[in-house]
Amino acid sequence: MISSRFQVLMIVMLLAMAGLFVSWYKVVYLGVPVTPHDKRSVFTVTAEVDLEGTGSAASVSLRLPSQQPGMKILEREGEAGEFGMTTASMQDGELLHWTKRQFDDKSKLFYKVRVTPEPLYEPQERKDMWDTSPAYDDTQFWDASEQAAAAGILNFAREHSADGISLAAQLIDMFNTEMPTDAVKELLAKKNETTSSLVMALLAREKVPFRKVRGIMLEDGQKKRRAVTLLEVKGTDETGYFSFKSGQITLPENFFVWSLGNRAMMTTKGIAKARLRFSVSEAKVAASMLSKREMLRQGNDFLNFSLYTLPSSQQNAFKQLLLIPIGALVVVIFRILIGIRTMGTFMPVLFALAFIQTTLISGLAMFFVIVASGLIVRSYLSRLQLLLVARISAVIIVVISIMSIMSIISFKLGIDEVLKITFFPMIILSWTIERMSILWEESGAREALTQVGGSLIVAIAASFAMDNDFVRHLTFTFPELQLLVLAMVILIGRYTGYRLSELVRFAPMAGR
Repeated sequence: MISSRFQVLMIVMLLAMAGLFVSWYKVVYLGVPVTPHDKRSVFTVTAEVDLEGTGSAASVSLRLPSQQPGMKILEREGEAGEFGMTTASMQDGELLHWTKRQFDDKSKLFYKVRVTPEPLYEPQERKDMWDTSPAYDDTQFWDASEQAAAAGILNFAREHSADGISLAAQLIDMFNTEMPTDAVKELLAKKNETTSSLVMALLAREKVPFRKVRGIMLEDGQKKRRAVTLLEVKGTDETGYFSFKSGQITLPENFFVWSLGNRAMMTTKGIAKARLRFSVSEAKVAASMLSKREMLRQGNDFLNFSLYTLPSSQQNAFKQLLLIPIGALVVVIFRILIGIRTMGTFMPVLFALAFIQTTLISGLAMFFVIVASGLIVRSYLSRLQLLLVARISAVIIVVISIMSIMSIISFKLGIDEVLKITFFPMIILSWTIERMSILWEESGAREALTQVGGSLIVAIAASFAMDNDFVRHLTFTFPELQLLVLAMVILIGRYTGYRLSELVRFAPMAGR
């Protein structure tokens, strides 16, 4: 038969592991902040399109970014002005259309994306937008001399490479070297050709899969910048990224990919001039607010159980309720491990909640005034030899009257702190007065004052533990940590050894 001690240890371990595992999952994979004052960078990337019309129907199509690993898109927003705006979901991503029946003026169109870097973010809806069809081979339009030069470059690069990635690296190196070959010089001299266009044309001729990666570095203060174009080449088992200036690179962590593929980022019809530029601005946003908004927006099955999905009034109620287990843990520690006697088991927790609302000094002053006044009245009532129920009811009425009188007087005197006296649990106050009177009569003033003093000490400690921004954040954002608190309470509940106060009390005997 399994012993109760083993069962307790198993329950404690399971509860603690469950609470910690769920919290760890929320922090690592959902990005929920651990501390209430964490801030994250949120970048606003604005695509600005300058247009000049021709007087005919105008159409502008802009490829839109999609969710990508390490970068989470929070919001998208387009500004159409006098244009109509629609989006279309294509095989290789979304496409934004701005259209107008007649456009003969100048105009600016904007599309904003708010994105935050999250290194572990992996979008579930991510699509591999590799275009498996070979890119268009421009070299077929070159003359015989240019064809011969291209063949010579490819022969050299092919002999000195092992696959598509190393072939691309060889080609970029040949076009960027300070002393290019005659064949490279001949192609670079061709009108309207650049290093990037020539490298891609040669890769297409060699049927090496590649695609353009266009985006922008997430750096605050960038204004009206062109999109940075990188080259992604697909090898046998991996892909490689290339800069047309510096060769093979590792994709920078702060590089936000706007579009993937060899199609143009923007196409126009009926437009005389069009220019696409990007701007980036950074803002620091409270991580808790960001996380809350994401929880509500995503709406997956796990996050649907979050307290953030409740109405605001219910959220505020739970923010207070979830602090009570912390106060209960403090009571358990003080009573079982330290050995401080309190008047009632959880009376200190309720007074701690009142102290949080009234502030500690004001709350203690009000507590002493009410209890002292109540004890005087209770002392007189005992002489009338009333039954218990009637006596308690009378004390409750007296306590409410005292609180009302204190509120009126403080309001007249302009002392706003005392107006919060209604946060005190009046029933508990009445029972405290009754029990203190009974203790005074049966065990003497010393025992009564010891228990009230112990209750106040525990209440003050509990109020410090509960009235803490970090604790509030943890209890509400990670309610599963209540399982850890429960595990600690169960574990302490099995303790039957000496309490700290007993060790101090019996210390002189140990020295003999």
